[in-house]
Amino acid sequence: MTRTALKNLFLDHPASVEESYVEHMRFAAGFAFWLLVAGLAALVHALVPALCETTASRIVRGLCQRMDSRGR
Repeated sequence: MTRTALKNLFLDHPASVEESYVEHMRFAAGFAFWLLVAGLAALVHALVPALCETTASRIVRGLCQRMDSRGR
């Protein structure tokens, strides 16, 4: 793989949102974590409707606000 191909894979997108690779990885990993938590809460709610009634939607709204506040 050429250096240009590696740059395209790992650096171009983070640079386009004004972040380093590590900054972008940290943000994306945190986002993925909360999406998994929301998904699990939705699954729990699907099985037992009285549990986690608003958890998934609250997490998703928070993630949307977090993304919007980045201004990108």
